[in-house]
Amino acid sequence: MPLKIKPGPFKQRLTSELNNDFMRKAVSSAQDGLGTRRDLATEQLGEWEKWREAGQEIRQHTVNNLAHYLEQFSEQVTKSGGHVFFAKDDVEATNYIKQIAQQKNAQKIVKSKSMVTEEIGLNAALESIGCEVVETDLGEYILQIDDHDSPSHIVVPALHKKKEQIRDVFVEKLNYKKSADPEELAKHARYTLREKFLEADLGITGCNFGVAESGSICLVTNEGNARLVTTIPKTQITVMGMERLVPTFEDLDVMVSLLTRASVGQRITSYVTLLTGPKKQEEVDGPEELHVVIVDNGRSKILGTDFQEILQCIRCGACLNVCPVYRHIGGHAYGSIYPGPVGAVLTPLLDGYEDHKELPYASTLCGACTDVCPVKIPLHSLLLKHRQVIVETEGKAPISERLMMKAFGFGASTNSVYTGGSKMAAVSLKMLLKNKQTISNGPGLLKEWTNSRDFPAPKQSRFRDWMKEREETKGD
Repeated sequence: MPLKIKPGPFKQRLTSELNNDFMRKAVSSAQDGLGTRRDLATEQLGEWEKWREAGQEIRQHTVNNLAHYLEQFSEQVTKSGGHVFFAKDDVEATNYIKQIAQQKNAQKIVKSKSMVTEEIGLNAALESIGCEVVETDLGEYILQIDDHDSPSHIVVPALHKKKEQIRDVFVEKLNYKKSADPEELAKHARYTLREKFLEADLGITGCNFGVAESGSICLVTNEGNARLVTTIPKTQITVMGMERLVPTFEDLDVMVSLLTRASVGQRITSYVTLLTGPKKQEEVDGPEELHVVIVDNGRSKILGTDFQEILQCIRCGACLNVCPVYRHIGGHAYGSIYPGPVGAVLTPLLDGYEDHKELPYASTLCGACTDVCPVKIPLHSLLLKHRQVIVETEGKAPISERLMMKAFGFGASTNSVYTGGSKMAAVSLKMLLKNKQTISNGPGLLKEWTNSRDFPAPKQSRFRDWMKEREETKGD
């Protein structure tokens, strides 16, 4: 599944998701629940703002010195017996992984949850050469067997699914015969997946953090699937976005503490796994061969730009959990595997404005995402910067908007036109008033402002007139 999902114009996707009542209730409930748990977990930790500042400092330092830490990480992975491949884009990454699969004659592949593998379309690439690829994270597995549906949340990928929908999929695809009880569904998935682990020729994981000083790979999960993926198959491939590094284990401690609390409101997740190289001779479990694929895919182009701070992101999903826009439209409306505020910033940078120029406008600029980000990325400022680039540099503002801004510029800078226009505004809008207080279903340009809300009626007296009367009263 590539970076871009859900084809069609943004407004079409938007309308579809706004009409999805279950999704909107599910997102609202998840935001409320995760937000409460996050607040409690951060309060228990204490000095949360100092932790955020420490996280910001670590991530900024790492990104500013990325070349150095990539080299150090690569050297340490190689020293521990692993293989490192730097992929400039999705094609190089998937071709390298396909080559390994073919060399190992891998027929069956198990995967743990990984956003970067979704980004590069890895599953489809492996399936094109005849491999059976199985997602082993429960949420991702549900989406995969449901006709390769796409995730709608970075952390909770199947958030938009009802348990009854999941049961129907299990009945159709997995010969399931029990109820829609989540515990029974999970047990059946566990039973089905256990066989997949035992049969797998190859295991593929993502990477929450790579530790530069040791070449270690850190996986932060709440299911045991990642450990099975990295333990049973003889060959393991880890796919990592090039920015997902920390310099030391001390830094890792800070980042994991931030990630687990910001993401799901836990002091620690069920599993924090550290892997360093392939299995040693004296060890019983683990892969005999380890490959680490470090993916650029547009990230290096962000370095040194006004958008560099987005590379600090640790994919916790906290910004999604507070965003009022995401609350109403869900993840699929963004048309990217990275939804929410982080996706609205990152997706146009990785894939261009042509198909994603609406995303920076899918925001109220309320700043809630910035306030909650555990590494203090100024997300709302970056969204505003995108808008500036789209209009001033890319020239991709709609023609109607450009004409309207030119007309406004002319009117606002010409005293006689501005005076006449402001006088006419109240008079011309009188006929649209509802109960003499608000305007509903306005025509033309007012339509977008009034089709889902009542627009306040303009004051009958202008500010200039009010000031003039005030000055005259003072003079008397």
